[in-house]
Amino acid sequence: MSKTVLIVYAHPEPTSLTRSFVSETIKTLKEHGHSVLESDLYGMNWKATFDENDFPCRINKDRIDFIQESKNAYTHKRQTHDIELEQRKLLAADAVVFHFPLWWFGMPAIMKDWIDRVYAYGFAYGYKDEGNRYRYGDGIFKNKRALLSVMVGGPAEDYSPRGINGSLDELLFPITHGTLFFPGFDVLPTHAVYGTGRLKTVEAEKALAAWRSRLEHLFNEAAIPFRRQNSGDYINNILADHIRSKETGLAIHSDT
Repeated sequence: MSKTVLIVYAHPEPTSLTRSFVSETIKTLKEHGHSVLESDLYGMNWKATFDENDFPCRINKDRIDFIQESKNAYTHKRQTHDIELEQRKLLAADAVVFHFPLWWFGMPAIMKDWIDRVYAYGFAYGYKDEGNRYRYGDGIFKNKRALLSVMVGGPAEDYSPRGINGSLDELLFPITHGTLFFPGFDVLPTHAVYGTGRLKTVEAEKALAAWRSRLEHLFNEAAIPFRRQNSGDYINNILADHIRSKETGLAIHSDT
């Protein structure tokens, strides 16, 4: 069955490995009959600051309350055109693929600001004006899928569970569990390519082949089993005492 996939990507260099993966994503998805939407953040010259200019019809002219202004703009259809367009893409998509290089242990600033600006109150948080009721497994993106494709300059061992940089899954937890699972996405395990700073042509081709194979299972691969807020696992937003009672840390929020 044909699906719609939004590709959000951030890299300023057209010949980068990130952009090669983007091209492969578009090609592979279309070959499998899917429709593709794109958000090339550098190509769009995306506004990478979240500020007063995002609220053309301010409630308070003297001081910015971002939640208040965001709620007002979204609710009364007074958002800037670029934000509204990206929200439409997200609503139209059955899955979203994020392509980016790992810069200082996270996504590039331009992509982070895409999140800051597009994730309006009432849209990605404060859903249905119900505060925190619809989050972590619920929310506006429920039943949609999300996948990170990350190019990592360093070697895999540096990002292993005992590696000096820390586990990549833990480094990206604020994105996978926060940015994506919080508003309802089913989040797939991150696809990482390591050692990209020294990757040879043959190795790059193998990495692209592995990525093609991954994309073929975009809509049937098992998602990360993050614990849902409204599943009964949490009591007053604290994991229930009978669940992994002697453990702490990020891993306890996944039902593995």
